[in-house]
Amino acid sequence: MTRTAQEIKEEILKLSREYYELARPDARRSDYIPVSGKKLGAEELSNMVEASLDMWLTAGRFNAEFEKKFAEKLGVKHAVTTNSGSSANLLALTALTSHKLGEKRLKKGDEVIAVASGFPTTVNPIFQNGLVPVFVDAEIDTYNINIDKIEEAISPKTKCIFLAHTLGNMYDMDRIVEICKKYNLWLIEDSCDALGAKWENKYAGTIGHIGTYSFYPAHHLTMGEGGAVITNDPVLYRIILSVRDWGRDCWCAPGHDDTCHARFKMKLGNLPEGYDHKYTYSHVGYNLKITDWQAACGLAQLDKLDNFLSIRRQNAETLLKELDDLQEVLILPKHHEKCQPSWFGFLVSVKENAPFTKQQLVEYLEANHIGTRQLFAGNLLRQPMITMNELDLRIGKGSVQRSNELTEKDYQKLPMTDFIMNHTFWLGTAQNVNENDMKQISKVIHQFVKEHRS
Repeated sequence: MTRTAQEIKEEILKLSREYYELARPDARRSDYIPVSGKKLGAEELSNMVEASLDMWLTAGRFNAEFEKKFAEKLGVKHAVTTNSGSSANLLALTALTSHKLGEKRLKKGDEVIAVASGFPTTVNPIFQNGLVPVFVDAEIDTYNINIDKIEEAISPKTKCIFLAHTLGNMYDMDRIVEICKKYNLWLIEDSCDALGAKWENKYAGTIGHIGTYSFYPAHHLTMGEGGAVITNDPVLYRIILSVRDWGRDCWCAPGHDDTCHARFKMKLGNLPEGYDHKYTYSHVGYNLKITDWQAACGLAQLDKLDNFLSIRRQNAETLLKELDDLQEVLILPKHHEKCQPSWFGFLVSVKENAPFTKQQLVEYLEANHIGTRQLFAGNLLRQPMITMNELDLRIGKGSVQRSNELTEKDYQKLPMTDFIMNHTFWLGTAQNVNENDMKQISKVIHQFVKEHRS
């Protein structure tokens, strides 16, 4: 009996789910407790196989569905997928340089408030767009920006605040929004490590003008590689879409033409009247789209997000409880009472008067099969990407200077950033670890502290 294409497709998808249950390709293969990682299932594999059977290749129906559901989940009007969280940050800041924003656009030489204790791709777009980052020190406990020091760092050229919520722990949104309103600043929330965190009843990334997210395997949900930009502003949405899609002025989705019903009726730039809108470009853009395979995986992951967040929060609570008796030598993370973190990881700092160093503790943990990570760049201003290039930047209320001319005196203006570099690391709380793993981590840390106290 000849089977239909649909019958064969259904059998293939059924077999893909059966294969997952037998092979468990994403299962942990050792006793090593990872610091991060993905948790996939039969649904993700089935979706990706189905996307392969479509043979659409680029962003298609799965991507459209993901963007729609992601926006609905966060309670925003617009979501645009992109190929990474780093690209999401690049799109967000580049969008603010658009001529379509008039006097509100960022121009070369304008300043952006930033921090040096974080991941470089929150700062890189500032340099890449010819803007000047203004570095403000961080605070211990939350590891976010020291908000008390922001206003003294603002100058007439300061036009934007662009900060990451550190490892899923949000900075004080009330105060940040108040400062942005007072000085008429743009606010970009880098929420790549904070998907699902909430400030009162609002998700991280939805309070500022633009929010960004990452779907790398270490993150709260994954597409393998991928990210997203969200906004409630229709003008910003169109600009972000344009910059992502080669800079074109047309907003038609791939495979669709003339959705504006004016494809050959426009007069833009110095082009002849009626020039094809599909090939009219209003921005110097990129091609930063994702594939439908990625979106298919992300769509299945999105259904599991709340469960993943619950696991991360429970893991962090277990560590807080288990390590509470070590606060004589360790600083444990804290969060604002209005914040419900979506812990990307669990930050720990070794106190300066402890009888051991961060390095000793980290090496002990790794030797005992427990993964650790630094708070990314530590102090970005000490990284070779800064010291080996001639980049304009400013530290606090100081003057603009060249990055390759920084001295120890300059670094001393960010004492807590250096403290984080020297004393802070983090442990895993992701959905691929559990309460028993947290208790094992605690056991090993207690063993280490006991050995160094005696």
